[in-house]
Amino acid sequence: MKNPIKPTKNAVAIAYETGASAPKVVAKGKGLIAETIIARAKECGIHVHESKELVSLLMKVDLDKDIPPTLYRVVAELLAWLYHIDKEKSENNIGEYKMGVSSESLISQPQLDEKQIN
Repeated sequence: MKNPIKPTKNAVAIAYETGASAPKVVAKGKGLIAETIIARAKECGIHVHESKELVSLLMKVDLDKDIPPTLYRVVAELLAWLYHIDKEKSENNIGEYKMGVSSESLISQPQLDEKQIN
């Protein structure tokens, strides 16, 4: 019996900074690259959420480009939900987020500045 072929994973990372016109696609990939994006997000404590439909749309967006206006509402709803979760964990949250979407997951976390890292 042959092993079933596993579907290739896809992942997209999105960054949103307060005051920006829209979130930007900052990383995307398939297969091993997608797995690396997901692993790095998890290592950094970034939320991961499954959304096959959203990732298929975001894979069409070029790197370093804003997400299209047709996706503003869905991404805003996800950001609001994730902000609510983060706010419950910490009252020090500012509205800057890094997020990613994979065929398995959507990722979001407040963006850290160098002062918080050092």
